[in-house]
Amino acid sequence: MAGGAIVHSGGGKEYPGNLTVYVFFTCVVAATGGLIFGYDLGISGGVTQMNSFLEKFFPDVFQKKIRDTSNNKYCTFDSQLLTTFTSSLYLAALIASFFASTVTRVFGRRWSMLGGGVTFLVGAALNGAAQNVLMLILGRILLGIGVGFANQSVPVYLSEMAPARLRGMLNIGFQLMITLGILCANLINYGTGKIKGRWGWRVSLALAAVPAAIVTIGALFLPDTPNSLIERGHSEQAKKMLRRIRGTDDILDEYNDLVVASEESKLVKHPWVNITQRKYRPQLTMAILIPFFQQVTGINVIMFYAPELFKAMGFDDDATLVSAVIIGAVNMVATFVSIFTVDKLGRRKLFMEGGLQMFISQCVIGTLMAITLGTSGERHIPKIYAGFLVLFVCIYVMGFAWSWGPLGWLVPSEIFPLEIRSAGQSINVSVNMFFTFVIAQAFLTMLCHFKFGIFYFFSGWVVIMTAFIAVFLPETKNVPIEEMVLVWKGHWFWSRFISDADIHVGTNVEMGKPNSEF
Repeated sequence: MAGGAIVHSGGGKEYPGNLTVYVFFTCVVAATGGLIFGYDLGISGGVTQMNSFLEKFFPDVFQKKIRDTSNNKYCTFDSQLLTTFTSSLYLAALIASFFASTVTRVFGRRWSMLGGGVTFLVGAALNGAAQNVLMLILGRILLGIGVGFANQSVPVYLSEMAPARLRGMLNIGFQLMITLGILCANLINYGTGKIKGRWGWRVSLALAAVPAAIVTIGALFLPDTPNSLIERGHSEQAKKMLRRIRGTDDILDEYNDLVVASEESKLVKHPWVNITQRKYRPQLTMAILIPFFQQVTGINVIMFYAPELFKAMGFDDDATLVSAVIIGAVNMVATFVSIFTVDKLGRRKLFMEGGLQMFISQCVIGTLMAITLGTSGERHIPKIYAGFLVLFVCIYVMGFAWSWGPLGWLVPSEIFPLEIRSAGQSINVSVNMFFTFVIAQAFLTMLCHFKFGIFYFFSGWVVIMTAFIAVFLPETKNVPIEEMVLVWKGHWFWSRFISDADIHVGTNVEMGKPNSEF
């Protein structure tokens, strides 16, 4: 696509070492940070379907639901108060991510994970025991703080621990845990929805303590990354950790590159100011637009409100929860495709294939709903059409699960140099949480007013984001994080923002040779 900067290995400098059992299990434990985010994504929609929950905390919504004789399947749950309950968590996560940046940089990545796990644990206890709306909202705020800290630290931790050639596979473990959390939440909602004592919602909310405990306990045993140890002045510990995670004593090249990066980072006193410098324009652009695009794929519309969405399609209450479980299972299984292909096919190919798949699926879903429900939303959906709707929703979810789902977290976590990495990841998380909040807050109203056109709306955004990736995102597979500047310097557009003086990497680099993957 353009001229590029390459190293002798073809994709990036090849440091000695292999994937050790130690680093694999370390990354698996760290990736469990995604469980708390996934569990909340899955649990919210099911709980807000439970009459006992609505009657206790949102009686006006409950009474409206009971009195509503309209058959309009688009507007069944158009309530700003109810969506505020769901989306308030993500506003808290947005704010927390900025504080998490400082904790991650000063104290290390694992302490940020630990803080996120403990806070989420307390929030789960409050929600499960909630007696009034105040307790419920306070619990949601604490859950949001936990999500903000975990989402800020885990992707960075995984990218720093993993060998460059396997960074994509290990980093996507975070997204895999998110999908596992969603699936578990859907299964739990299905079970608690059948409890006859009107307290099933308490079980669903309180069980968030399980993934929180897993994250908290796991963080206690995690080691710091070599990057973080060097950044905080623990050079000998960093060497020891590098030897252990790479499975070799030949770690001098990688260690020296990390030291160079650390020395540069010490010159940066105000990373939030420095990140706006011209030379960081490519990374800053990606940190803002990739999480924004990830949210306007429409995926959280499916995950947040799968029960309501399937009810809008004409399914009864029991069938909606079953369908949500099916979606959760498809989401998790399809993520494995990305795990096994991202370091072979690269990021760009998965982004673009997933975009095409999501675009086609959303157009088909919108058309089927237009044919069956029309603009009134009062028609009945024949079973054959309902079956096709579920099928194309699953195809859509598969496309997201091996593209924008995992890569939306992977790419921003691997492109920042050490001196602005924590600030960059905070921007990534805060933009993600902000637009998660906006979509969660607006979706039910949009569905009521846009009707089937909501799917055409999101499909239009998928076209824009796929074109953006094709034109502006260079391939980052197999490139060591500390050499990522070469990728931007070799890109046809971003090279204009980076001078030769901005490049400080190893000596085995040849500039200017074309590389079609860039």
